Amino acid sequence: MTTLECSRLDVRIASTQVVSNFNLLLQPGQFWGLLGANGSGKTTLLRCLAGLHRPRTGALLLQARNMQTLPRRSIARQLGMLQQHTAYVFDCNVLQTAMTGRHPHLGRWQRESSTDFRKASEALSAVDLAGFASRSVAALSGGEARRLAVATLLVQEPDIMLLDEPTNHLDLRHQIRIMDMLRELTCKQGRSAIAALHDINLAARFCTHIVMLFGDGQWGAGSSGEMLTEASLERLYGCRVEKAVGSSGSWFYPTNPPRQPVNHQEGASG
Repeated sequence: MTTLECSRLDVRIASTQVVSNFNLLLQPGQFWGLLGANGSGKTTLLRCLAGLHRPRTGALLLQARNMQTLPRRSIARQLGMLQQHTAYVFDCNVLQTAMTGRHPHLGRWQRESSTDFRKASEALSAVDLAGFASRSVAALSGGEARRLAVATLLVQEPDIMLLDEPTNHLDLRHQIRIMDMLRELTCKQGRSAIAALHDINLAARFCTHIVMLFGDGQWGAGSSGEMLTEASLERLYGCRVEKAVGSSGSWFYPTNPPRQPVNHQEGASG
């Protein structure tokens, strides 16, 4: 299986310093949650990991090779990204859209095989879109379109998945179904993933590791047990957080009154 290593990355967008001296190794079997306040740069960091946003300094190594030297087709066979927003520009059907996930694996003039179509059908079934194959993507609801985007990523079969708010637009049942599927692919089938999430409790329930973006380039990373504490979450979001323990594990909720805004200039990076 494939690894993705970040070595001393310095990532910035406009006036926002996302991370400084960022070091991370995504290994098979790991499911990382990426947490941070609005505007902290979660999407930018994911785009950087995908090779779509160039870091100011540092290196990205895909299977120990500098990503900047690799052809995009080679990268797409190993790494896939789910964008934050799902928008379909061309009016095609659901099956045709899901099949685009096979493009990195096909030669220039090669047509899709029966195996490719079978994989697309299985992916649609996995996200509760069985029977939608001939439906126009323009007729899908927001949640259905989001599930189609997930299915397309499944059809691509990347070893590494970069997920920008994978539960966006999904109802509770499908949030749990998608997150459970991602945990199965990573923790049990040996792939790896990092997902930007707004729901702390989804991260607590499903993720093995956590990255937190504290602002001004400061960050922290470690196992979920190490990172998901009241103190770290209060620092991250600038409000009081309390922890409760239920039958499915720990969960967190904000309480009043909020703390004073945290001065991110204090404390060490990562």
